[in-house]
This record gives sequence, C-alpha cells and structure tokens, in this order.
Amino acid sequence: MPIPPIALTKSAYAYDELRRRILTGQIQPGAVFSQTSLAQELGVSTTPLREALRRLAAEGMVQLDSHRDARVTPLSPDEARNLYVIRENLDPLAAALAATSRTPEDISAIEVTLKQLTPLNESSDLDAMTAHRNFHRAIYTASHNPLLIGILEGLWDKADQYRHIGLQNQQDSAKDHARVQQEHVLIAEAVIAGQADHARETMHRHVLGSLGRRAIEVLEGRQEGR
Repeated sequence: MPIPPIALTKSAYAYDELRRRILTGQIQPGAVFSQTSLAQELGVSTTPLREALRRLAAEGMVQLDSHRDARVTPLSPDEARNLYVIRENLDPLAAALAATSRTPEDISAIEVTLKQLTPLNESSDLDAMTAHRNFHRAIYTASHNPLLIGILEGLWDKADQYRHIGLQNQQDSAKDHARVQQEHVLIAEAVIAGQADHARETMHRHVLGSLGRRAIEVLEGRQEGR
C-alpha cells in the first residue's frame, strides 16, 4: 500500500497518483474501478479519494456514476480529431505571438525547458511527459495571451492520454525522436529570435507530425477493426 508523501494532503496525493496512472496508461481508458477498493489500495479514506476523482472528472479524465464506481474516460477518434484541430490552429498562433512578445524571463524558461526534454516512448514516466509539457507551456506563457494560455493548458492532460496511444504505436522510434527533438530546437530558436512566421510554420509542422495525429490513426483503425 503506497504511503502518501507528508507534504501532500491525502486528496492531493490521490489526485496526483491517479493522474499519473491514467496519463502513463497504467490505468487504461474505459477501465472501471471500485472507489472503495481504490481508496484501500492508495491508503486513503473514500472522502479524499472522491475529492480527487471530482477534480479528475472536471478535467474530463474520469466519469463518476451515482454508485461507488468510477470509470476512466474512454478515448475516441472523434475527440482525438477535435483536440488535433484545436492544437493545429492554436499552437502555431501561440508560437507566433511568443516570438513577438517574449521577455528575457520567457527566453530563459524556454532555454531551460528545452534542455530538460528527453525523447518520449511507450515506457516514458510522468517526469518525461511533464518535461514535454513544460517546454510547450514556456512557449504558451511567452505569448502573454491569458485566454490562449488557458485554453491550451486546459487541454493538455486530455491530450496526453492520446499521446500515450501514439507512443504505443510508433513505427520508427529513433527517426521520430530525432525529428521531434529537432523541431523543438527550431521552435525555440525561432521564438527567441523573434521570427514570428518561422515560429508559426515550425510549430504547425510539429503538430502535423505529432503523437496526437498518430493516435487518430490508431483509434480509427481500432474502430474499423483493422
């Protein structure tokens, strides 16, 4: 039975642990679990567990019913496409705005998070996924557009579930890793240099080849029984 870290409340611990399990695929989309059994497994009472589940439900990661069960929200090609369309349009916008609005503090954050990136693969832990998020968050933050930042941040956890599907179905990991890393470098360089059009184009190319795009193909194949 895991022991919650002292620095975290039991609710926060349950939230972090469940979120980690969902985002890394340890708990699969569509899985149903008993709240009572899960509380015992995590070493917390049902009250903090329910608080954690409500947070995850608000983020669209779990579904709660009127009984004692909870379900990890299933993934669908339709939702994957919707997320992809939003990112295809808003991520390049954020990069272009960042190139014209970045401050010295933004540049420092972009450089630091770029260095912390490691290639994502199907066994990547939450730290690797968080590093990826932090790099994109640094780009979003540099746009200095609170509404845009809020939209993109709000989608990230849901998008990470689809990224995990893409990671499990990569066809050429070494080639993909090199391409993605080079794209991250080019995005950072364009933003730092203040090249808005180049930043937009590079980010757009990055999204076109993203794991989210691969997830759509995988989920469509499953739906069609391929």
